[in-house]
Amino acid sequence: MNLQKASINKIIPAMRQPIQAYAEQVALLAGDNIIGLVFFGAISTSHFDPKRHSAQNVFILHEIDLNMLRALAKLGAKMGKANIAAPLIMTPSLIRSSLDTFALELLEIVQCHIHIMGEDSFSELAFEQKYIRLQCERELKAIAIGMRQGLLAVAGREKLFAGLSTESATRLMRTLRGMLWLKGAKEGLPEVEVITQLETMTGYPLVGVRNAINVATPYDWEAFKTLYADVEMLGKNVDQW
Repeated sequence: MNLQKASINKIIPAMRQPIQAYAEQVALLAGDNIIGLVFFGAISTSHFDPKRHSAQNVFILHEIDLNMLRALAKLGAKMGKANIAAPLIMTPSLIRSSLDTFALELLEIVQCHIHIMGEDSFSELAFEQKYIRLQCERELKAIAIGMRQGLLAVAGREKLFAGLSTESATRLMRTLRGMLWLKGAKEGLPEVEVITQLETMTGYPLVGVRNAINVATPYDWEAFKTLYADVEMLGKNVDQW
């Protein structure tokens, strides 16, 4: 199966060779069972930072093959060193049946992906407003719950707040893109632009969210409280969207 050279050239130079090698390996393992391979999220932008990002990808197969996945698992350490995340494994029928239950995750892939090999199974997907809104509400509540549980788990060790913020920020950015989609912004936007548009729509400065996505910003108790306040505010807003 041929690689999409033009697509690979859209990836930051440091990641092109590892991703091409990875694509060739998974194609060899899957054989005729492979439909396509896409990378999504930060790797599809010029803002990919190996210090805080892994190259997320989706491997689309005709049928789930556990033996092939077991063989692919042996590449895990090598993939990790190359900043390539373990792939999501999907089939066309699984994608179609997940448009309601995993609406935000699929929307993120549709908005921010690079088609590397085979068919692009995400270019023609359509979403329903009600499922996007419902998952935005659920995600914001889940993030707030996770932050409260995480606060208890770190037991006063403030240096661990940075880990909590990184995990929350990843889920939060996916949710913020969904909120913008509800307001008509169907195309994927860079993180900073997403935050700016949400600030305009809500009239609320998302200082905590900005701090969470900025790897250079020290993260402490005050930053944690500010991010939590942002999440709570967004959760109340999405109820009215």
